[in-house]
Amino acid sequence: MAGKKLKFPSEHLVAALLREPDPTAALRLFHNPPNATPSSPLRYSTRCYEVIISKLAAARLFPAMESILSSLPPADTPSGAGSREHLLCAVISAYGRARLPAAACRAFAHPSFPEPRTAHAVNTLLNALLTCRSSLRDLLSVCRDAGIPPDERTYDILMRAAATSGTLDHLRQLFDEMMRRGIEPTVATLGTIVDALCNAGQLEEAFEVKEAMVRRYKLSPNAQVYSSLIKGLCRRGEVDAAVMLKDEMARRGDEVVGLLEEMKRRGIAPHRVVYNALIAGLCEDVRDPGAAFAVLGDMEKLGCKPDAKSYSMLVRGLCKLGRWQDANELVEDMPRRGCTPDVVTYRILFDGLCDAGEFHEANQVFADMVFKGFAPSMDGARKFVEGIQKEGDAVILESVLCRLAKVNALESGGWEKAVGGILKDPAQLSLEKHLGSIRLA
Repeated sequence: MAGKKLKFPSEHLVAALLREPDPTAALRLFHNPPNATPSSPLRYSTRCYEVIISKLAAARLFPAMESILSSLPPADTPSGAGSREHLLCAVISAYGRARLPAAACRAFAHPSFPEPRTAHAVNTLLNALLTCRSSLRDLLSVCRDAGIPPDERTYDILMRAAATSGTLDHLRQLFDEMMRRGIEPTVATLGTIVDALCNAGQLEEAFEVKEAMVRRYKLSPNAQVYSSLIKGLCRRGEVDAAVMLKDEMARRGDEVVGLLEEMKRRGIAPHRVVYNALIAGLCEDVRDPGAAFAVLGDMEKLGCKPDAKSYSMLVRGLCKLGRWQDANELVEDMPRRGCTPDVVTYRILFDGLCDAGEFHEANQVFADMVFKGFAPSMDGARKFVEGIQKEGDAVILESVLCRLAKVNALESGGWEKAVGGILKDPAQLSLEKHLGSIRLA
């Protein structure tokens, strides 16, 4: 038993930090972990740093957070090994929510996070600056200095910044540049253009973009697109055209929004089951979670508390759209919203991360699952192990297999395949021996 504590001391601290709701108390626990002495100090894992920094960032205890960041071990040491991108993005996002754009930029260049930066990290910074209402010029400057090729998410953020500033010329230039790079627009990107054109009174061009969505890009206009166009028609006094467009929206699968409005007019308070059905329909048909989140907001305003199923469907919709970071943040935010994620919520997020190839992120979610006594599905566990195995990290694989064994979530064939695929170095035979003892137990 003593040997086990020596081998995995930081995992006990991670569990204790996750259980502690008070960030100040968690910070004291981090600095003074149980069973640690000057002669036998605790060797902090990267996960320990991630948990305490995330807690401090969420509580906006930024001086304490910066102090912990400065104490992170170098990334080229064993205790500092592992991806830190999730942590970097969490810090940047926290500064963005606090409306501290300069601090978000400093975090992006923080020496505790070694180069190179990725498009994901750049997009996180851009989104934080957009939240802070920074100018399009500032966002473009970040892109130029980063020197990382933009992706569709980058253009989505930049075009929203251009639309917010009311600069249609810049919006068109960004779209043209996007096309030259061979990046296909998303529903959200084209929806931003439609909304900007409607706000500028250029309804004809807005309708042309809507038609291009369907004919050229094979995308279905979502509730945001229809809402922008209907509002534009109403402002112009073309009520009949607005009604016709509303009927078209209903035929395309957005009738769930109309159903909710009709129930409100009749004074009927929808039950949670009805709301969940509406959210499910929007996530499945609209392919953009904006309207689904609006339904969730209606639930909360009318005193109908969303349950884990409500959030699980939103998490699934975000994962389908490739927005796994937003899905992850939603799950982390659920307790604050008064709803605890259940095993279904965690499995949906875990599977979504594995499908996206984000195995380090999946590993962090899996650690939380095991702590709560949840197990991934057999199929999810299989994908997870195969992904970790391909990355060739024997240390992480050992930890993953042990935790999977703890919740009985890996078939025996998975053990053999993983061990046979990764253990080619004689120095790693201790892992094989360890796994053999687990199988016998």
